[in-house]
Amino acid sequence: MSRLPTLFISHGSPTFAIDPGQAGPALTALGQTLPRPKAILVVSPHWMTREPRVATTPRPQTIHDFGGFPPALYQLQYPAPGAPDVAQRAIDLLRAAGYPAEADTQWGLDHGAWVPLLHLLPQADVPVFQVSLPARLDGAAAYAYGQALAPLAEEGVLVIGSGSLTHNLYEVRFDAPDAQGETYAVEFSRWINDVVTGRDHARLQQTMAQAPHAQRAHPTAEHLWPLMVAAGAAGAEVPATRIDGGVTHGVLVMDAFVFGDMAQAVAA
Repeated sequence: MSRLPTLFISHGSPTFAIDPGQAGPALTALGQTLPRPKAILVVSPHWMTREPRVATTPRPQTIHDFGGFPPALYQLQYPAPGAPDVAQRAIDLLRAAGYPAEADTQWGLDHGAWVPLLHLLPQADVPVFQVSLPARLDGAAAYAYGQALAPLAEEGVLVIGSGSLTHNLYEVRFDAPDAQGETYAVEFSRWINDVVTGRDHARLQQTMAQAPHAQRAHPTAEHLWPLMVAAGAAGAEVPATRIDGGVTHGVLVMDAFVFGDMAQAVAA
């Protein structure tokens, strides 16, 4: 198998599971173009640990790690199997890169994993496991974390960083119609798009210092770091393609990025 692309996906609010908007069908279409992976690795800001942990759970549970949402959300399941053998390979790679990674035999799939996967691969028939996001990161450290996981893409594993291109929950308006979005969110996302598609990974790692409105788009940066992880796992030598996901709740830009040659991926 040729090297798989790596993905960054904006998972937005948990309601994305039942209100797909523009991003849901776009992810479904993307999933139909990708070669079938051996397994899927997801890094999500909803599993943050002091040191890296890797879920070796054979049958990961669907974690409903949110409150106050419509009852229908809590009935949803994503019954994909786990991937203990591939998870152990991820542990070995992280340790080889100097991270004190440990196995976690209990963790399932948080909503940063299963909500976008409901759209990307709705059959839930590809093994999935999560790698935690270290609690203390900056852009360069998150990028290096992705670099440590990069060999998995050569081995048939789809590496996904699941976060949010913008994530200011103080300004979310659940009654806002899906539209263009707040100016600051649009300008921030345009800067990201230019840097990512321009393969300027050095600038990408400096997003919080250099991007317009960065502090407003990400009052805390944990939902941005999965983008760095995905970029690091791919490397700057590969092309990147933006998947337009629109804007939800006024301020949540739902774009995704594919790092890799899509034509080559389809032919793999």
